[in-house]
Amino acid sequence: MRIIRYVKGNVKQLAAVTKENEVFDLPFADFMSLVEKARSENRTAFEMVKQMASEEVKQPLEGLQLTTPLDAPEVWAAGVTYKKSKEARNYEATQGKLDAETFYDKVYDAVRPEIFFKSTAARTVGPNDPVYLRSDSNWQIPEPELGLVIDKDGTVLGYTAGNDMSCRDIEGENPLYLPQAKVWKNSCSIGPAILLKEAVSDPYEFSIICRIYRNDELIFNGEAQVNQLKRKLEELVHYLTLDNDIFDGTVLLTGTCVVPPNDFTLNDEDRIEIEIPGIGILNNPVVQSEKAKQVV
Repeated sequence: MRIIRYVKGNVKQLAAVTKENEVFDLPFADFMSLVEKARSENRTAFEMVKQMASEEVKQPLEGLQLTTPLDAPEVWAAGVTYKKSKEARNYEATQGKLDAETFYDKVYDAVRPEIFFKSTAARTVGPNDPVYLRSDSNWQIPEPELGLVIDKDGTVLGYTAGNDMSCRDIEGENPLYLPQAKVWKNSCSIGPAILLKEAVSDPYEFSIICRIYRNDELIFNGEAQVNQLKRKLEELVHYLTLDNDIFDGTVLLTGTCVVPPNDFTLNDEDRIEIEIPGIGILNNPVVQSEKAKQVV
């Protein structure tokens, strides 16, 4: 069972999507209100929504204006969790000398994972919203990732797709520049839905697909599986919550396993599709910031 939000009148309406792509409204203000109500009745959100599926009026999913499935108070991300990511980071840091060992090799093999702050609700966009290109970078890519939706205790409530936009040149110049390589306006997107945890037998069976279009032509198509993850999802949640206050509805992006070629960078008016079958397709147009346009 997938949970979405869509624009209904002037408000964001919480709703559920069936396997047949039929949508029915949920009588809750937001995703966490659904979770809290289910807990108060000693049920899971999945059980509550499944019961409502037989009672509520349905409409087609197609044509609805989707938003982020929740207003995540914070989005965090894990880095160098896949071998492909380690290789890409090494390429950036060594200017293509892949045989040179870097701190990224150490992070990949270390007990402690890399966890960094990515976004806030105000910086995070949803389906069909534009993601922005940073004005002081010439090498930018999407990073398609599986996102974990968690509560303040670190309990996984569901799964979503995420785009951790990244400036490879800024990060490669100096690892201390990581916040600038990762955090700027519209640099993170999540959606289009939250697939409830109880509907997933094994999250490591997820596939992550990334497609990039330019002038309506497909110029990149990559796919990988979450089972290529070096670490366990529970391990990443553990280190995020260790001696740290997090908030209900936080999203943890778990790292990228699909990376475009090293000579690729996003352009203004490109379009990114990130698909996780079972969750849906997160579509975002690419827009060069106004400041960057002025510089050009």
